[in-house]
Amino acid sequence: MTKPILDMKFTRWTEGKDPLQARINIYEKVRNIPYAVIPYLNDNQRFAQILTYGRGSCTPKHLLLGRMFEKLGLTVLYAVFPYRWDHVKFDYPPRLRKLAQKTPSAYHLACRVDIDGEMVLVDATLDPPLEKLGLPVNKSWDGISNTILPIIPEGEEELYHPSEALLTQKSDPDENALAFYNELNRLLEEGRHL
Repeated sequence: MTKPILDMKFTRWTEGKDPLQARINIYEKVRNIPYAVIPYLNDNQRFAQILTYGRGSCTPKHLLLGRMFEKLGLTVLYAVFPYRWDHVKFDYPPRLRKLAQKTPSAYHLACRVDIDGEMVLVDATLDPPLEKLGLPVNKSWDGISNTILPIIPEGEEELYHPSEALLTQKSDPDENALAFYNELNRLLEEGRHL
């Protein structure tokens, strides 16, 4: 099921476009998928289900983006950044702030894409409606330059070849993280409709 839906979306998103416009359109389509943390999708085998769920977090979004960029003939590496949810620049409600403080360190996944010989950081994590909540959304991408990260890295970036994608999965979420994700997903969904 994964391959046919990927092929169908790839064709739809790139048909009739030159290479630059194709990568920009792919980026925008992936970025526009509503952000939500669904741990089940954070898997090299299930990430494409984001296309049927219609939402997902940084991991399935960037595994999808990377796969699509590879179909364009671009070299992609997966960039992993350690971070803490309670250090994200976001005005959490008090209950969510407490949950964020109890949540262990996490890992953010983005892409490094070889564009004209430079490994460009491409991050399609947050969908545009989340800008209303004060989150750092990449509103546009020129297909050439670095984008911004939605997190503040707490350590060095690690790079993985697509064949090592399983290594980007650091651990399953604990009870505190799951409670935080449920509350965060609810808040983000409400915020989209403000």
